Amino acid sequence: MKKPSSDKFIQIGVPLIVVLALLVGILLGSHLHIRPRAKESALGKVEELFSLIGSDYVDEVNLDSLLEETIPDLLGNLDPHTAYIPARDLEAVNSDLDGSFSGIGISFQVMNDTITVLEVISGGPSEKVGLLPGDRIVEINDTVVAGKKIDADEVKRKLRGPRDSKVELKIRRPGSDETNLYTITRGDIPVTSIDASYLITPEIGYIKVNKFGRNTFTEFFTQMVMLRANGARNFILDLRGNGGGFLDVAIRMANEFLSAGDGIVETRGRNGESLEAVVADGSGTFKDAKVAVLLDEFSASASEIVAGALQDNDRATILGRRSFGKGLVQQQRDLADGSAIRITTARYYTPSGRCIQKPFTKGQTDDYALEIYDRYASGEVFNADSIKFDRSLLYHTKAGREVYGGGGIMPDIFVPADTANITSYYTKVSNSGLLHRFAFNYVDANRRRLDQASSVDELLQLLPSDGQLLGDFTTFAAANGVPTRWYYVNISRPLLVNVLKALIARDVLGTAAFYEIDNTTDNVVNRAIRELSEPQQQ
Repeated sequence: MKKPSSDKFIQIGVPLIVVLALLVGILLGSHLHIRPRAKESALGKVEELFSLIGSDYVDEVNLDSLLEETIPDLLGNLDPHTAYIPARDLEAVNSDLDGSFSGIGISFQVMNDTITVLEVISGGPSEKVGLLPGDRIVEINDTVVAGKKIDADEVKRKLRGPRDSKVELKIRRPGSDETNLYTITRGDIPVTSIDASYLITPEIGYIKVNKFGRNTFTEFFTQMVMLRANGARNFILDLRGNGGGFLDVAIRMANEFLSAGDGIVETRGRNGESLEAVVADGSGTFKDAKVAVLLDEFSASASEIVAGALQDNDRATILGRRSFGKGLVQQQRDLADGSAIRITTARYYTPSGRCIQKPFTKGQTDDYALEIYDRYASGEVFNADSIKFDRSLLYHTKAGREVYGGGGIMPDIFVPADTANITSYYTKVSNSGLLHRFAFNYVDANRRRLDQASSVDELLQLLPSDGQLLGDFTTFAAANGVPTRWYYVNISRPLLVNVLKALIARDVLGTAAFYEIDNTTDNVVNRAIRELSEPQQQ
């Protein structure tokens, strides 16, 4: 299997990707390979302009800040995915894909201006000093954070730092008015790409992949092997909400399901020049398994590479809604000041020859970002008949089925967004965060009892009846400004109860438990189960 060079990747961060910089690259010269005459003209004009501003403008101007503020407008005339990353943000931006970062090893939630520990990573620095789920962080390095307006990103910046450096936390434990000081030595914390992996039926394994990071393939392959060892013969690969990541990781994942010689992806550069064409090498472990791939409008780039390769080779059933439509490839170039540029260098094409990059107009990045919302306004996410295909972009799979380019991967089986139990009451309590707050408070008040559960089944046995749970929630919501309107509450009852149970399970057992419960009422997942359970046609 031919692989692209290691510095090629697909930009993550869908659907609202921040469009930043090119001008720094121009000023630094050789990174962008500008022709000498253009370089003299463009660079000379920029230097002259900045010189005039620095010497003649009525007020003193910080030219570095001016440059940073100007870059987004300039890049809006390239494409929506070329991005500049300031030096101060580079480590944080890369850590999501790099597979680890240096921190203290907790997941947390900021609720009511209080930082509460949700999970302590096994074997991590915080577990070693005795932090527990439910602990409140009162101070970080002598700075009071309790009762302050602080967002999750700021908390991350305070808790992360160089490996072997120390951070001091003052902790208040539920049931005690005392605060205790913990000195924690930061260490490498793995960034997991797998949100959930479990047997959804005795013979179907479900795996939810949230990104294509540096360690994603190893995590994915390990979980797939474990699922098969536990009885899985067929698999649901859930890529909904997965904005992408490294191209080579997507290639390796697709290779696991394809036969030797099956196309995976081709990249083409300027003027349509073919840069690389990658085919499967036949070494895949799951070539004979039935596969269902789940997509939605937030599945992009690397997710679309996998889905496109499996669809074009008639190797999987694609279910859900049309994917985002990102067919542009970026390369990261580190700059001398510690910043970086991710610049679009190619388009990628699925094995049938289709480019699935959705259209964009240079300079209109807002319209590009809002295209997702247009799908809701036009009814596309609710009805497949609302999607109009351009017959000039018609292609065919290996078996001759019709597929289209021009804007994302269209599923083989369209499953509309489920609105059956959504009412104005549900929308209100969801948008105001009351579902999350109730679940958090419930777990906090009952943690000693709930922590006895080691599985979703055991946890569900410890929860009150559906009626009591719903009644307790409506009382809580009413006390927080949302009156109980029983007509709408009863319509939304199945959804409300299931979401509350899933959120409670997440706070007690982790993210995977959320999906185990949430998937029981997920129309896309249930349709995938039916497809995979049907006898294989010969």
